[in-house]
Amino acid sequence: MEKEASNGSATSAITAGRNTAIGTPARVISVSPVTLPVPGRGADLQVRVSAPVSGTQLPIIVFAHGYGSSLDGYAPLVNFWAARGFVVIQPTFLDSRTLAISPEDPRTPLIWRFRVEDMKRILDHLDLFIDALPGLKERVDQSRIAAVGHSFGAQTTGMLLGARVIGPDGKPGEDMSDPRIKAGVLLCAGGRGGEDLTPFAAEHFPFMNPSYAEMTTPTLVVWGDKDDSFLSVRGPEWFTDAYTLSTGPKALLTLFGGEHLLGGISGYLVTETSDENPARVATVQQLTWAYLRSQLYPGDTAWPAACAALMENPERNGSVEEKA
Repeated sequence: MEKEASNGSATSAITAGRNTAIGTPARVISVSPVTLPVPGRGADLQVRVSAPVSGTQLPIIVFAHGYGSSLDGYAPLVNFWAARGFVVIQPTFLDSRTLAISPEDPRTPLIWRFRVEDMKRILDHLDLFIDALPGLKERVDQSRIAAVGHSFGAQTTGMLLGARVIGPDGKPGEDMSDPRIKAGVLLCAGGRGGEDLTPFAAEHFPFMNPSYAEMTTPTLVVWGDKDDSFLSVRGPEWFTDAYTLSTGPKALLTLFGGEHLLGGISGYLVTETSDENPARVATVQQLTWAYLRSQLYPGDTAWPAACAALMENPERNGSVEEKA
């Protein structure tokens, strides 16, 4: 049975030789929306907070959703992480379909910046969000914070980990990294801009021109080898740039047959999932959890155990490589 999150090592959640979680997950409690007024944003920042009902010294994940989603998305990941010892905080960004901001809105060209600022606001006001669940504050370790994002949310998260946007002058722009974030996971993060973008992407998304050379925070990059994006002319390998163009320590999880929703991580029974595959979702759940456990708790063996289990499974659906 899994141990509660603590400063010491935890029993691995991966059975040797099989890519399956073991033990009984804790019950999860969530509250939403928790609202933070933000002058100048045009809308209050709304957040969901999820946590296990038991456990102490719980680490934190701040999660950045993909374009159009909201604090209600990504339940397969959020529920898994929270049931296994993480406090998960999910904001709704300005591009969410729930807010219906038009393309002509003056905020639209800068939504990528609003997203990063929203993530930092959460860190600035952690007590407000944690206090929304009675008794949680005494059970949280605010020194152990990770950031995770999918798609547009991976771009948001990458900025917090040290990535920058290359400006028209060809130089990396503002450093928007945050030292409070100790580790990250990028799910389907966009790659190089410039000639690697389709004409549509180059015209409509000029901020999609990242420099990953400055992204030094430990990060797991996850991609699907069938994720052929309309944003890039390079094909699926474009999504590996966050790994190949950054310095270590980094890890790369390749999911065989995975498309942009990696088997269905954005929600249960979502219609936009084109590669529905529960086993693939389970791999994402388990490997991301294990990576963050081992990064936030040095000496925790969850990550090497998860990697070994993935590789030993005769029906494995992915592979892992790392660089120091």
